[in-house]
Amino acid sequence: MRKTILVAAIFLAGAAGFSGCGSTPKETGVQNYGPLAGAPAWVLSPEVDGALAAVGSARIGGAGMNFARTEALAVARDELARQMSVKVNNMVKNFTETTGIGDAETVDKVATQVSKQVASETLVGSKQTETWISPENELYLLVVLDADTAQEAVKNATATSFKNDQALWQKFQAQKAQDELSEAVEKEFGDYKK
Repeated sequence: MRKTILVAAIFLAGAAGFSGCGSTPKETGVQNYGPLAGAPAWVLSPEVDGALAAVGSARIGGAGMNFARTEALAVARDELARQMSVKVNNMVKNFTETTGIGDAETVDKVATQVSKQVASETLVGSKQTETWISPENELYLLVVLDADTAQEAVKNATATSFKNDQALWQKFQAQKAQDELSEAVEKEFGDYKK
């Protein structure tokens, strides 16, 4: 009986020793931030070497996991599109006014910021690479777009934009030449029409 207890004690001590020698868990980056406590680092800082990355999230509700996954993928792909190209309209207004003198002086200050962002990109090859579900039943997805694919898309968008701008410039030049010709004809033969 003593021998069995001794062998069991040695086994447990060895098991405890080996469990300490294993690899340490990956640091999450989010320590004690309420609903994100214990989240993987990519939830707040989506970074993948050699690729564009974005995180999307959605609450898993009555519509189920597939609905939440589709919503989270859409949010992440929106972010990827904004990383590649975004049109931003922004307006900031500041107003400060003082009235009165000395101790009776008052300061009124108003600041307003309005911003609108629009992105339109075709994302070929974006894919989900990581998943995490928070304790509050929020689904987080890491979506990645290969850097070569992203670079090709930006290159094509730039070429298309350049061609559009070039076509608009040529159209402008042609209209300008037509207007100059009409003006010259009118000047030279203006009396002829009468």
